[in-house]
Amino acid sequence: MASTQDTAQTSPSFIQNLIETARSFVTIVLVVVVARTFFFEPFNIPSGSMIPTLQVGDYLWVSKYSYGYSRFSFPFSPDIFSGRIFYHEPHRGDVAVFRFTKDNSIDYVKRIVGLPGDHVQVRGGLLFLNGQQVSCPPAGDYTAIDEHHTHMEGQLCMETLPGGRTQPPQGHEILKLTDEGMQNDTPDYIVPPGHFFAMGDNRDDSADSRFMGDDPEDLGFVPIENLVGRAQLVFFSVDMTHPWWQIWAWPSEIRWSRLLKGVH
Repeated sequence: MASTQDTAQTSPSFIQNLIETARSFVTIVLVVVVARTFFFEPFNIPSGSMIPTLQVGDYLWVSKYSYGYSRFSFPFSPDIFSGRIFYHEPHRGDVAVFRFTKDNSIDYVKRIVGLPGDHVQVRGGLLFLNGQQVSCPPAGDYTAIDEHHTHMEGQLCMETLPGGRTQPPQGHEILKLTDEGMQNDTPDYIVPPGHFFAMGDNRDDSADSRFMGDDPEDLGFVPIENLVGRAQLVFFSVDMTHPWWQIWAWPSEIRWSRLLKGVH
């Protein structure tokens, strides 16, 4: 009888604890979903198209509110409305995360180079914006290491994109490997309304808006609706040169100098 009474006394307490635990779990899930939807979302960098600004193995905080919200701001991208709400126009020079034009389930990160109405062209490896050559003085030699651990020798230059009505000119380093190839001699592209023109900072190893064809990797002009957010901060970075199971190598894999590094 004593054990039966003990069971009867503890059961309500057990159920109450279970309800409280479930409530706490649901609250945490809701807070995470709201934070990821409206404020900040983490992304990782799997390729070398944004070297030297972003490295393979960087983990970013991306601000979701920077450009307002579209259906791509929400989990599973529900088709509940079109366009953007609380829209803020991006600036030339922003490093932005957006959905790939050929497959909206894939996230891309590139630099916004051209806005609606801009003329964008590359001639002989030099970027021209609205008919004017963009300043890019040399900034030294650089060895890039891509996602395949391939070493690429190139030269840095400090590119300065023109500002806008409320934004001063934006300076950032880009990497040049060659002046040859179709990516270095393009037509004069005119950015249509409601779109932007994106390029990788690793200018000769980036599939970006310079490629306008039907190839599955061609990006073309990007609808502003596809914007997810602006890259703000590298909160973690790992080199990933050792196999994942070599636990003893993990501390040496961390790029300590890149932690909490702002993205410009």
